Amino acid sequence: MPWIQTHLTVDKSQAPLVELLFENLGALSVTLGDAGDEPMLEPAPGETPLWSATRVTGLFPGDTDIDHLRAALNDALAREPGRSLEIEILEDRDWERAWLDRFAPMRFGERLWIRPGGQPVDAGAEAAIVDLDPGLAFGTGTHPTTALCLEWLDAHPPTGREVIDFGCGSGILGIAALKLGARHVYCVDHDPQAVLATRENAQRNAVADKLSACDDQAFEDRPVQLVLANILANVLIELAPRIGGLVRPGGDLVLSGILAEQAEAVADAYGDLIEFQPPQEHEGWVLLHGRRHEETT
Repeated sequence: MPWIQTHLTVDKSQAPLVELLFENLGALSVTLGDAGDEPMLEPAPGETPLWSATRVTGLFPGDTDIDHLRAALNDALAREPGRSLEIEILEDRDWERAWLDRFAPMRFGERLWIRPGGQPVDAGAEAAIVDLDPGLAFGTGTHPTTALCLEWLDAHPPTGREVIDFGCGSGILGIAALKLGARHVYCVDHDPQAVLATRENAQRNAVADKLSACDDQAFEDRPVQLVLANILANVLIELAPRIGGLVRPGGDLVLSGILAEQAEAVADAYGDLIEFQPPQEHEGWVLLHGRRHEETT
């Protein structure tokens, strides 16, 4: 099957949003490059500077709906419709496997590890290890939004709790929750590839008996003690009544996929139900954690 490679040149302030959009729209990989021959000096430790004009390149399956991709980008970035993507058709290659070859095991917090293909991990006996193959779905732990969620889970193990992973992608958050003691996880996504990848990763991690994965339209809403939603800010705002309603009174809500400047608008959309703590920030992205108000009589 041929593959589609897309290129979009944006201001560096928009590059992280385009990167996340590409991943949520099904990109197998996303790379950032210099679009204007701008020299980049060696950054200080912990810094990840971008070029003023950044070229964002995404690799997509050959059957990707390019018109849908263009429309989603134009809407998110308020671009003129005529400023279209650059499109390339690439000959078949196992791009996904090539990408996974460069994906090394990563630790989040004290105990939680994400590793591809059963690679060896130098971890103690108490480690919670998630073996991951993202398939064609978003969610590897490499993006700051996913890392924020994984670190939160490690710091707040959901022992004995029912959890909903809304917008599950590869299932990474739901499976991590199970490895950290959750009783049952419901993984929900609008993308059938995400549902498939989640089920396969659940089998890979021997947690399939504690995980249910389905399309968001088929999911029968039921309040649980912890809801995780790592999706884009505009979707979090649009779905606030539904997502907020999935949290039991006294339960926890964790939202990510939010740029720092979007945090206030997202929190406001849930304000009637959820009391949020100060946001946690990483590389310009934030995680919002809040608790649903107890019902009063």
